[in-house]
Amino acid sequence: MVALQLSPDFGYVVMVVAGTWVLNLWQMMKVAGVRKTLGVPYPIMFSEDKPLFNCYQRAHQNTLENIPHFLAILLLSGLYFPKYAAGAGLIWLVGRVVYSLGYYTGEPKNRLYGFFISKPCAELPLAVMTVLTAGNIVGWW
Repeated sequence: MVALQLSPDFGYVVMVVAGTWVLNLWQMMKVAGVRKTLGVPYPIMFSEDKPLFNCYQRAHQNTLENIPHFLAILLLSGLYFPKYAAGAGLIWLVGRVVYSLGYYTGEPKNRLYGFFISKPCAELPLAVMTVLTAGNIVGWW
């Protein structure tokens, strides 16, 4: 049996996980709203003649594509660096909101501001902390 002793600060990491759920819910509501406004019926995933709908849908889809690896590096890095991991996770959430709002303008290139917040400013530090956590676990340092 394996036992984990978690720092109380790991609670901040768990709050970021909850924030990820809120982000997903917000994006779902935005897609549903623009679907109704533009008259795009279910189950159509992408519209041939409504590019604005595609921008909303793509912002949500891209977040769904990124959530699994984000949660993995967030939770793993949070084992040894809970406050730093939670901070980077919060930056990731803000980046995803900026990404979405940029995409919602209907001009896909406007999403890049959020990309540059969430990738190099949040995921990169989380990935480094994950490697440091692994090194600590196996006793490299």
